[in-house]
Amino acid sequence: MKLISAGETAANTNNASVEAGEDLARIGEMAKKYGVTLRTLRFYEDKGLLNPQRDGSTRLYTRRDKARLKLILLGRKVGFSLRDVKQMMDLYDPTGSNTKQLRLALDKSEKQLARLQKQRALIDDAINELSGSMSAVRQMLAERTAPQASVAS
Repeated sequence: MKLISAGETAANTNNASVEAGEDLARIGEMAKKYGVTLRTLRFYEDKGLLNPQRDGSTRLYTRRDKARLKLILLGRKVGFSLRDVKQMMDLYDPTGSNTKQLRLALDKSEKQLARLQKQRALIDDAINELSGSMSAVRQMLAERTAPQASVAS
């Protein structure tokens, strides 16, 4: 599952790798690479989802921050709230089995999947209704334009 592999990536990074010359990214680079705005990155930082290092006023993002951002974006893509994403990420323990985190992720994922499937059913119904209405309108239009076409000929 993508969630776990990205989490494992975040776990395998630490401040020692930063001191060893890890490639740090500035906020603009992060925004461009992940297709988000600077404001979004600052917002995630304000919410405690990201914790970039500071060099004066410059934000420097580590590999761990990059992995966390991937998780945030994945969570948002599938419809999780930022609160849910933060809950799942905060349970991560690089030295533990993370069973509590995995159970929570699975529970939230099952609930979200059910919501998405319900939304899909509602969308499918709406598409069918609209398609039927369009067919009826096309038929009415064809009936009204057909006699005029034959009179004009």
